[in-house]
Amino acid sequence: MIKRLLFLTVLLAAHVFSTPPSAVSAFQGPGCMGSCADCHSLNKEDATKLLKTDRFKAVVKDIRMSPVKGLWEVEINQGDKTFIVYMDFARKFLIDGKVNFTPLERLGESAPLKKVDLKKIPLDNAVVFGNRNAEKKVIVFDDPDCPYCVKLHQEIKKIIEKRKDIAFYVKMYPLAIHPEAYEKSKAIVCSKSGKLLEDAFAGKKLPKADCDAKELDANIKLAAELEIRGTPALIFPDGRLFPGYAPAETLLGILDNPQ
Repeated sequence: MIKRLLFLTVLLAAHVFSTPPSAVSAFQGPGCMGSCADCHSLNKEDATKLLKTDRFKAVVKDIRMSPVKGLWEVEINQGDKTFIVYMDFARKFLIDGKVNFTPLERLGESAPLKKVDLKKIPLDNAVVFGNRNAEKKVIVFDDPDCPYCVKLHQEIKKIIEKRKDIAFYVKMYPLAIHPEAYEKSKAIVCSKSGKLLEDAFAGKKLPKADCDAKELDANIKLAAELEIRGTPALIFPDGRLFPGYAPAETLLGILDNPQ
């Protein structure tokens, strides 16, 4: 804890506020459709330089959009510790500590999960884990370089081992903040191989894709239409959208309790 406090104190005082904000690079993500990622990006290399994590033997593990527009959520590993900091798009300020983002309209109530139209989601070419004929189908939008997708996949394996009535249909959704994710996703989509997805999660090198990217680009466009901006994202059989990672027990609780 002391090491972390020292790291963040020095980082704040000496590096973030004293470093002139660099220009935010822009890119045109196919099908991003007006999300923050259309105009803003932050990769691990840039975050490492800005936060100077190397000096503190820390590593930028993952970067994703925060629930609040204008902030990056940066996951940092330091030894056996993992913690989250937030950086604004202009790269001027750092926010440390656990932050709960609660929409004002949901104060004092338990907010229901948003529902999406399942008819918009084709499953013919999805990578399937579990029995294709299972009664309950859960759709998962995955990024091969997302650490939370890796964690979720372990929970998925627990569920399909325990419950033969549940199958998971994975659609690849590479995030622009992961520069190698698109080609990896393309290889997985071309092969429709669960093994390749697991190889990607294990950090193994994938073979070069042998098909075009139409289906993958369609997945990215669909995710934007469904307002899915991060991974993993799960869609339950009744259309409820659950963004993010959760353990098997939580997912089964949601799945088995439509109300």
